[in-house]
Amino acid sequence: MAMTSLSMTVDADNAGRVDLVARQLSESSRSQVRGMVDHGCVSINGVICASIAKTVVVGDVVSICFDSHHRYKEKKKHWDDRTFGVVFEDKYLIVIDKAAGTLTVPTDNNELNTLVDRVSLYLSHSRGNREAWVVHRLDRAVSGLLVFGKQEQIANQLIEQFKLRKPQRVYTAIVAGMMAKDEGTFRSHLATGNNLDRYVATPSSETELAITHYRVLRRMTDATLVEVTLETGKRNQIRIQFAHAGHPVLADPRYKTKQAVHPRWIRTRIALHAKSLSFDHPVSGEVMSFESPLPTAMQKFVAGSRS
Repeated sequence: MAMTSLSMTVDADNAGRVDLVARQLSESSRSQVRGMVDHGCVSINGVICASIAKTVVVGDVVSICFDSHHRYKEKKKHWDDRTFGVVFEDKYLIVIDKAAGTLTVPTDNNELNTLVDRVSLYLSHSRGNREAWVVHRLDRAVSGLLVFGKQEQIANQLIEQFKLRKPQRVYTAIVAGMMAKDEGTFRSHLATGNNLDRYVATPSSETELAITHYRVLRRMTDATLVEVTLETGKRNQIRIQFAHAGHPVLADPRYKTKQAVHPRWIRTRIALHAKSLSFDHPVSGEVMSFESPLPTAMQKFVAGSRS
């Protein structure tokens, strides 16, 4: 393999981004130069350059050592985003692990950098001109698993599964007080007040049926760790029903807020996490199942509690 070595001392005419200098020096395409940088072929003053955006100034020496017959491809960049992590991805859909504190979609206030915005940006960055299509949502304060479609048709097929209650959604929550029953089901109708808060109401044409199953995982002296399985997926469903039962989720800012305060839960996020998600792949029909580990804050709370 014959290697070509080229060097250039930067002057006033070509000072700036190193990739532009490297293109001029090697007479290569932009993508080829980016690949060279990714493969350690480009150096500045004898130090390997790790970024195409690195700035060079007058007097810097840019060097390239490469095989002129080799096609240098860019390496896939690691996507670092505090709002979500990628759990699974194919050409049809993407499953992500949402961070607490992130809105899934904008409200009437037209917030920027919501989860759908960030996932769409990721898809455009990695696949080009794609957007995320919303299938279901998590409350801003809740962390855990969500699936987005990469095409409107795929999202619609997944939405139909949710309407038919096919997907399995399991949550872990730490709720206030010690729950008496080892397991049970909340079956109630939810209404929405003028302030958009939800509450348990008498069944009517304006209420929504919400069904939630739970089982106790661990009782602590002043709180209970529960596993929660949704049969329906109404807004704030878990939070409302546990609060109505006298066991609000710790740190819930809307429902039974005084009772939801705990001296050892110092986080602003609530203690609720969407830990598992299962659905049928809309194209292959394969059952897709995903798990998300319990957030560190919840792990530490449980570990530090006495039963």
